[in-house]
Amino acid sequence: MITFPNAKINLGLNIVERRPDGYHNIETVFYPIPLTDALEIVIAQGPDTELHCYGNAVDCPAEKNLVMKAYRLMQQRYALPPVTMYLYKHIPDGAGLGGGSSDAAHTMVMLNQMFDLKVPDCDLAAMAATLGADCAFFIYNRPMMATGIGDVLSPVDVDLKGMSLLLVKPPVGVDTRTAYSRVVPAPATVSLTEVTAAPVEMWDGVLTNDFEPSVFAALPQLWLIKTRLMDAGARYAAMSGSGSTVFGIFNDDKLAAMAADTFTDCATFVLQL
Repeated sequence: MITFPNAKINLGLNIVERRPDGYHNIETVFYPIPLTDALEIVIAQGPDTELHCYGNAVDCPAEKNLVMKAYRLMQQRYALPPVTMYLYKHIPDGAGLGGGSSDAAHTMVMLNQMFDLKVPDCDLAAMAATLGADCAFFIYNRPMMATGIGDVLSPVDVDLKGMSLLLVKPPVGVDTRTAYSRVVPAPATVSLTEVTAAPVEMWDGVLTNDFEPSVFAALPQLWLIKTRLMDAGARYAAMSGSGSTVFGIFNDDKLAAMAADTFTDCATFVLQL
């Protein structure tokens, strides 16, 4: 069985408060996008479960990969047989796009289907949340308002169908832990559900990412990317998650493609939403 784990972007990101456990409560809208990895799972021919990775380099041993962790979690609960998993990485890592989380969630969904476990989505999401804060979102994989640490989800009415998305990933990364340490949490001043219900053209300056000020100060090239996207005709531009990907939403796919050609020192992806 094969599936194609997709990425996400954040539409707004408010860091509301620091929790006693050291994590942060946030508010954000997760929006799925059609940039994908590829994952195949087959019954193993031998006694061991194996994970083989291809494409973008994955800098961790197989047992620490979220795909393997997702399998082990399901194996412990449902006594699964050994499998062989093949993961082709296309979504950039450390980019604020949720690639690893999506791989884990899609692993759980696929195992549920392969072995006819009949585990409800809500239970899969609860298990996925133990692997990473945004893993649960990819179980549902539709626009969601996320609160808590990103694991409390509710459907939100945001529709970007027909628009073009340009992702710009520069050759720099952002450490999420460091990014959180540089933000002063504060209650949100606007409702993300209300803002995202408005036309995209009205989002600029209202729909904000609390990571941007400190991350842009440390990496001014990210601020420049956002500025260039708006100058190139994007209706809205922002950093996704804690970065380092910056995205622009365009009405015209030709404008998005033309803008992509100007970022010669970055990885770019033009996607039809």
